Amino acid sequence: MTRRASTMPLAFKASQHLDLPVRRQAQNLPAYLRQDDRLIAALLDGQQLTRIGPGRYRYLVTKLQVFQLQVTPVVILETEHQDESIVMRAVDCELEGLGVVDDFKLTLEAILNATPTGLVGDASLAVQVSQPALLRLIPRRLIESTGESILSGILIGIKARVGQQLLSDFHRWCSSIESAKKTTEKTAAVQGSRA
Repeated sequence: MTRRASTMPLAFKASQHLDLPVRRQAQNLPAYLRQDDRLIAALLDGQQLTRIGPGRYRYLVTKLQVFQLQVTPVVILETEHQDESIVMRAVDCELEGLGVVDDFKLTLEAILNATPTGLVGDASLAVQVSQPALLRLIPRRLIESTGESILSGILIGIKARVGQQLLSDFHRWCSSIESAKKTTEKTAAVQGSRA
């Protein structure tokens, strides 16, 4: 009986925690987290994002370079709401740049919770793939530590966008809600005075 040599896939993983105080209008955070399109566009680069259905998006992850190898993961993301939180998961992924890769697997799960004082969240990102021929001469641990560093960079970038872009968008959204409310009240008052 011939035994086939099995090679362990390369595995990279990274995680980030978020604890972001929101000093103004934190009571509106649960409603804001239900604005999927707005929220995802604020979290991720809008130029690399395509909406493909309700709560479903195609995202071109920033081109990754591992030594001489350049790859671009294309991820299908889905959102799900739970009480005062949103969960974002990668449900499918393909890899551009490596040719046909049967065993590439990317997992992403991020949760963002609205609290009375701000946003709290956790994100984890992991990749498993067989070692491409181009990288066979490079020690496995060196490739994996480089891969983990790249994944950490992606999560740190998203965390920075939450602290800047998402927070700015949240305040713009609150202002538009407030403005619409005042317009409705003014219209109702005018109609009431005519009656």
